[in-house]
Amino acid sequence: MARAGRRYSLLLYTHMLDRWWPATLALALALFGLAWAVARRNPDPAYTWQWLTLASVGGFALIVSLFFIVIRKAAYIQPHQEHLRLVTPFLRLNISYKRLHRATTASMSSLFPPNSISGWKREIMAPLGKKTAIVIELSGYPISQGVLRFFLSPFFFKDKTPHFVFLVEDWMRFSTELESLRVGGEVTGSKRQGDQSILGQLPRK
Repeated sequence: MARAGRRYSLLLYTHMLDRWWPATLALALALFGLAWAVARRNPDPAYTWQWLTLASVGGFALIVSLFFIVIRKAAYIQPHQEHLRLVTPFLRLNISYKRLHRATTASMSSLFPPNSISGWKREIMAPLGKKTAIVIELSGYPISQGVLRFFLSPFFFKDKTPHFVFLVEDWMRFSTELESLRVGGEVTGSKRQGDQSILGQLPRK
């Protein structure tokens, strides 16, 4: 049976959903409170539709909030022996190691300079700017670039060349495990070995 490495959560998705679910939860609670106030103020059955509508919208906002909380860790990358698996709530993709051309690391702020992105993107990127991302350059995408850009965040792509930008919590451990599985070895090594793995051994395959 082919071995697989651990799952590395994609911090970009976690960060974005952590921004969204508190807002939708607050909206749900506000709508429930408003529905309760309307029901008390207008107990006449003829006005039932008013508070019921507010409560229904609040219920939908609550469901959305719970959905965001559940899937906040659902996006990840996972090294396998033959490929790198990318999983998001709306896309599952296997990237063959034969497509890997080169791997480098860079800070998110150098890949996406604040003065080159729009206001809302700059706001999202601000807390992530100092984190190190892994840029995996490919000989070609496994599926249409248009499909990828439709389902993935713009922060997965620094330009129009075939590549992916991956932001994970422990990029050194990920790079070590990626290289170990790619060459069929054991998943061992220090953080320093992980740095050498992704910047040295991977490009030479």
